[in-house]
Amino acid sequence: MEHAKHAGALNTRTLVMTSLLAALACVATMVIKVPSPTGGYMNLGDTVVLLSAYLLGPAWGAVAAGLGSALADLFSGYTAYVPATLLIKALMAAAAALIYAAMRKRAAALFVGSLAAEAIMVAGYWLYDGLLTGSLAASAAGIPSNLVQSALGIAASTALAVSLRRSEYVRREFPRL
Repeated sequence: MEHAKHAGALNTRTLVMTSLLAALACVATMVIKVPSPTGGYMNLGDTVVLLSAYLLGPAWGAVAAGLGSALADLFSGYTAYVPATLLIKALMAAAAALIYAAMRKRAAALFVGSLAAEAIMVAGYWLYDGLLTGSLAASAAGIPSNLVQSALGIAASTALAVSLRRSEYVRREFPRL
Protein backbone atom coordinates (compact mmCIF):
# COMPACT_ATOMS: atom_id res chain seq x y z
CA MET A 1 0.00 0.00 0.00
CA GLU A 2 2.80 2.43 0.84
CA HIS A 3 4.37 1.83 -2.57
CA ALA A 4 1.11 2.69 -4.36
CA LYS A 5 0.85 5.90 -2.35
CA HIS A 6 3.97 7.34 -3.93
CA ALA A 7 4.31 5.44 -7.21
CA GLY A 8 1.91 7.65 -9.13
CA ALA A 9 -1.17 5.54 -8.48
CA LEU A 10 -4.47 7.35 -8.56
CA ASN A 11 -5.80 7.62 -5.06
CA THR A 12 -7.62 10.27 -3.08
CA ARG A 13 -4.43 11.87 -1.77
CA THR A 14 -2.89 12.09 -5.23
CA LEU A 15 -6.06 13.52 -6.70
CA VAL A 16 -6.37 16.11 -3.93
CA MET A 17 -2.72 17.18 -4.10
CA THR A 18 -2.85 17.40 -7.90
CA SER A 19 -6.01 19.49 -7.71
CA LEU A 20 -4.57 21.77 -5.04
CA LEU A 21 -1.39 22.39 -7.01
CA ALA A 22 -3.43 22.99 -10.18
CA ALA A 23 -5.49 25.58 -8.30
CA LEU A 24 -2.32 27.15 -6.90
CA ALA A 25 -0.78 27.31 -10.39
CA CYS A 26 -3.91 29.03 -11.65
CA VAL A 27 -3.92 31.56 -8.81
CA ALA A 28 -0.17 32.20 -8.99
CA THR A 29 -0.54 32.89 -12.70
CA MET A 30 -3.49 35.23 -12.28
CA VAL A 31 -2.72 37.18 -9.09
CA ILE A 32 0.40 39.08 -10.08
CA LYS A 33 0.47 39.94 -13.77
CA VAL A 34 3.24 42.08 -15.19
CA PRO A 35 2.26 43.10 -18.73
CA SER A 36 4.78 42.27 -21.42
CA PRO A 37 5.40 44.43 -24.47
CA THR A 38 3.89 41.74 -26.72
CA GLY A 39 0.43 41.80 -25.15
CA GLY A 40 0.89 38.86 -22.79
CA TYR A 41 2.00 38.98 -19.19
CA MET A 42 4.68 37.67 -16.88
CA ASN A 43 3.59 35.89 -13.71
CA LEU A 44 4.57 33.59 -10.85
CA GLY A 45 2.88 30.52 -12.32
CA ASP A 46 6.11 28.83 -13.38
CA THR A 47 7.13 28.64 -9.74
CA VAL A 48 4.17 26.35 -9.07
CA VAL A 49 4.63 24.48 -12.35
CA LEU A 50 8.13 23.52 -11.24
CA LEU A 51 7.15 22.77 -7.64
CA SER A 52 4.37 20.51 -8.94
CA ALA A 53 6.99 18.59 -10.88
CA TYR A 54 9.24 18.12 -7.88
CA LEU A 55 6.45 17.29 -5.43
CA LEU A 56 4.24 15.06 -7.61
CA GLY A 57 6.60 13.63 -10.22
CA PRO A 58 6.32 13.70 -14.00
CA ALA A 59 2.78 12.42 -14.55
CA TRP A 60 0.77 14.11 -11.82
CA GLY A 61 3.02 17.17 -11.84
CA ALA A 62 2.28 17.55 -15.56
CA VAL A 63 -1.46 17.27 -14.92
CA ALA A 64 -1.38 19.91 -12.17
CA ALA A 65 0.89 22.27 -14.12
CA GLY A 66 -0.94 21.96 -17.41
CA LEU A 67 -4.48 22.21 -16.08
CA GLY A 68 -3.82 25.00 -13.59
CA SER A 69 -1.94 27.15 -16.07
CA ALA A 70 -4.45 26.54 -18.88
CA LEU A 71 -7.31 27.48 -16.57
CA ALA A 72 -5.53 30.75 -15.79
CA ASP A 73 -5.40 31.55 -19.50
CA LEU A 74 -9.06 30.63 -19.88
CA PHE A 75 -10.17 32.74 -16.90
CA SER A 76 -7.97 35.65 -17.99
CA GLY A 77 -9.39 35.82 -21.50
CA TYR A 78 -6.36 34.34 -23.29
CA THR A 79 -8.45 31.53 -24.78
CA ALA A 80 -6.26 31.21 -27.88
CA TYR A 81 -3.42 30.14 -25.58
CA VAL A 82 -5.30 27.48 -23.59
CA PRO A 83 -4.24 24.48 -25.72
CA ALA A 84 -0.63 25.66 -26.00
CA THR A 85 -0.38 26.42 -22.30
CA LEU A 86 -1.86 23.04 -21.38
CA LEU A 87 0.78 21.25 -23.43
CA ILE A 88 3.75 23.54 -22.72
CA LYS A 89 3.29 23.63 -18.94
CA ALA A 90 2.65 19.87 -18.78
CA LEU A 91 5.85 19.23 -20.77
CA MET A 92 7.74 21.62 -18.51
CA ALA A 93 6.68 19.74 -15.37
CA ALA A 94 7.35 16.32 -16.87
CA ALA A 95 10.83 17.33 -18.06
CA ALA A 96 11.79 18.98 -14.77
CA ALA A 97 10.61 15.97 -12.75
CA LEU A 98 12.37 13.44 -14.97
CA ILE A 99 15.66 15.36 -14.95
CA TYR A 100 15.46 15.90 -11.19
CA ALA A 101 14.89 12.18 -10.61
CA ALA A 102 17.60 11.16 -13.11
CA MET A 103 20.11 13.39 -11.33
CA ARG A 104 19.15 11.69 -8.07
CA LYS A 105 18.03 14.92 -6.44
CA ARG A 106 21.57 16.33 -6.29
CA ALA A 107 21.98 20.02 -5.47
CA ALA A 108 22.26 21.03 -9.13
CA ALA A 109 19.26 18.90 -10.14
CA LEU A 110 16.73 21.59 -9.24
CA PHE A 111 18.53 24.15 -11.36
CA VAL A 112 19.13 21.83 -14.33
CA GLY A 113 15.55 20.53 -14.30
CA SER A 114 14.16 24.05 -14.04
CA LEU A 115 16.43 25.35 -16.79
CA ALA A 116 15.33 22.58 -19.17
CA ALA A 117 11.67 23.19 -18.31
CA GLU A 118 11.97 26.92 -18.91
CA ALA A 119 13.71 26.29 -22.23
CA ILE A 120 10.59 24.31 -23.22
CA MET A 121 8.43 27.26 -22.18
CA VAL A 122 10.41 29.86 -24.12
CA ALA A 123 10.62 27.71 -27.25
CA GLY A 124 7.02 26.53 -26.96
CA TYR A 125 5.49 29.99 -26.78
CA TRP A 126 7.83 31.29 -29.48
CA LEU A 127 6.66 28.53 -31.82
CA TYR A 128 3.00 28.90 -30.86
CA ASP A 129 3.10 32.67 -31.28
CA GLY A 130 4.74 32.06 -34.65
CA LEU A 131 1.84 29.81 -35.58
CA LEU A 132 -0.68 32.44 -34.48
CA THR A 133 1.06 35.35 -36.21
CA GLY A 134 2.42 33.46 -39.19
CA SER A 135 5.93 34.71 -38.44
CA LEU A 136 8.61 33.20 -36.22
CA ALA A 137 10.57 36.44 -36.56
CA ALA A 138 7.67 38.49 -35.21
CA SER A 139 6.99 35.99 -32.43
CA ALA A 140 10.60 36.30 -31.26
CA ALA A 141 9.58 39.62 -29.69
CA GLY A 142 8.09 37.63 -26.79
CA ILE A 143 11.31 35.79 -25.99
CA PRO A 144 12.84 38.46 -23.68
CA SER A 145 9.80 38.65 -21.39
CA ASN A 146 9.58 34.85 -21.33
CA LEU A 147 13.25 34.73 -20.32
CA VAL A 148 12.54 37.12 -17.43
CA GLN A 149 9.63 34.94 -16.34
CA SER A 150 11.90 31.89 -16.65
CA ALA A 151 14.54 33.41 -14.39
CA LEU A 152 11.93 34.28 -11.78
CA GLY A 153 10.40 30.80 -11.96
CA ILE A 154 13.79 29.11 -11.60
CA ALA A 155 14.87 31.28 -8.68
CA ALA A 156 11.59 31.11 -6.77
CA SER A 157 10.95 27.38 -7.29
CA THR A 158 14.52 26.47 -6.37
CA ALA A 159 14.41 28.54 -3.19
CA LEU A 160 11.04 27.08 -2.20
CA ALA A 161 12.06 23.50 -3.01
CA VAL A 162 15.26 23.80 -0.99
CA SER A 163 13.28 25.20 1.94
CA LEU A 164 10.60 22.53 1.68
CA ARG A 165 13.21 19.75 1.60
CA ARG A 166 14.29 20.81 5.07
CA SER A 167 10.93 19.79 6.49
CA GLU A 168 10.70 16.22 7.73
CA TYR A 169 6.95 16.29 7.09
CA VAL A 170 7.40 17.38 3.47
CA ARG A 171 10.12 14.78 2.87
CA ARG A 172 7.84 12.07 4.28
CA GLU A 173 4.73 13.14 2.35
CA PHE A 174 6.54 14.03 -0.89
CA PRO A 175 9.45 11.58 -1.16
CA ARG A 176 10.14 12.69 -4.73
CA LEU A 177 11.35 16.04 -3.40
